[in-house]
Amino acid sequence: MVSYKELGLVNTREMFAKAVKGGYAIPAFNFNTMEQMQAIVQAAVETKSPVIMQVSKGARKYANPTILRYMAQGAVEYAKELGCEKPEIVLHLDHGDSFETCKSCIDSGFSSVMIDGSSLPYEENIAVTKKVVEYAHQFDVTVEAELGVLAGVEDEVSAAESHYTKPEEVIDFSTRTGCDSLAISIGTSHGAYKFKPEQCTRDPETGLLIPPPLAFDVLEAVEKKLPGFPIVLHGSSSVPQEYVKIINTHGGKLPDAVGIPEEQLRKAAKSAVCKINIDSDSRLAMTAAIRLHFAEHPEHFDPRQYLTPAREEMKKLYIHKIVNVLGSDGKLG
Repeated sequence: MVSYKELGLVNTREMFAKAVKGGYAIPAFNFNTMEQMQAIVQAAVETKSPVIMQVSKGARKYANPTILRYMAQGAVEYAKELGCEKPEIVLHLDHGDSFETCKSCIDSGFSSVMIDGSSLPYEENIAVTKKVVEYAHQFDVTVEAELGVLAGVEDEVSAAESHYTKPEEVIDFSTRTGCDSLAISIGTSHGAYKFKPEQCTRDPETGLLIPPPLAFDVLEAVEKKLPGFPIVLHGSSSVPQEYVKIINTHGGKLPDAVGIPEEQLRKAAKSAVCKINIDSDSRLAMTAAIRLHFAEHPEHFDPRQYLTPAREEMKKLYIHKIVNVLGSDGKLG
């Protein structure tokens, strides 16, 4: 058993309380590689922002659970080396699919876990979430649950269509499970293809897809039922079209990739939404930088040559999200 406190990590309880009160959201960035981790820490330190480093089941399989744990510990020490005396870094399991997965992460030093029982019948979702909460709280690990279903595909998480969270269920669910935060469905979606073309309209000048608006009426109804309770948005990448264009121009194939407009995320961040998950945007930034580098330097083969600009582009993206979308800059401490 490894305690996250031994690794210098923190849980989400205090940072979420501050975020709800302050009208901003904590960035939750997924990472799989050293370069992603470095970019996340650099951005958080430079903007003086708390940050959540998320690990999906797919990332654990790809990078190895032990390596990821030591990377998280390294992230804390790296932040200190960069001049942050007391970094606030959470190591969070994204979309844990079972009690066993969540327990494994808690036992190996995660400070926060998500149990995603959203695809289960309501009572089964409550039962598995409660079981995770009871185990996690013994070690002061915070638990995120999910109510409602998000469409899209990312890592091993997939669903054909969204089912909005039912506001009338949130009080019963949060009370009976004891979860610390709740991910809800209001129209966000996983992956770079968040909406089908027929769900969108097209800008007559640019030809780009314009996605349907988020269901802020559902969010407001949830807020009224659970005033001050930490709400989470998954699938909140904006799929920057400049990255899509670079990728498609240099050998990629991402037709009609579209995300959540950033002004809608800013609006959500000012409400009870205190954690916003961003994964695909980082992947797009990294891929665009690498494709552009190879186009300009076809003779390069040293990974450091193309991963360096990729890391810089991800850092640039993370800083933009922290400052201009989530509003968590300067909120450390």
